[in-house]
Amino acid sequence: MDEVLKFFLEYREAIFIIILSIFLGIEVISHVPSVLHTPLMSGANAIHGVVIIGAIIVMGHAENPVAMILGFIAVVLGTLNVVGGFVVTDRMLEMFKKKKTPKS
Repeated sequence: MDEVLKFFLEYREAIFIIILSIFLGIEVISHVPSVLHTPLMSGANAIHGVVIIGAIIVMGHAENPVAMILGFIAVVLGTLNVVGGFVVTDRMLEMFKKKKTPKS
């Protein structure tokens, strides 16, 4: 229990910033019109390639099997997120293409 309290006291500024960021994110997202949620989320998912790079770096510095497994899971989930973002964006862009009419 002492170590947990020491951790929170040592990193209280960072924890405070994270909590404020969560509240700010919720506030911003709640005011986005529902029509824009799909394009914004698909773009944000595609940007999460940074998570994959970070997970690969963590795996490179892993000193025990648990860190390696967590890094691998992060790479897999990050890859699914990026691919999903591109798929949603592709589907969304397909909706805006003009449909070809058959020539008679």
